[in-house]
Amino acid sequence: MSQGRRLSLIEAGTNVVVGYLLALATQLAVFPAVGVSVTLQDNLRISAAFVAVSLARSYLLRRLFNRVGTAKHAGQGR
Repeated sequence: MSQGRRLSLIEAGTNVVVGYLLALATQLAVFPAVGVSVTLQDNLRISAAFVAVSLARSYLLRRLFNRVGTAKHAGQGR
């Protein structure tokens, strides 16, 4: 049985939020170590832009794989 659209979006959103927090923590640690100086507010903005892209990517790929898997299973019943 395939995962529904709503559950796919919830999963993708959860994945992105966790990824966002890890990315933000990584930026706060790595940027100063390599000489990149940005404010916390700038870090939040940078991360937010990547969150939007990541959420869309994760959701669309999940739906694509779900569709391919569903079509493949439908063809096996013949």
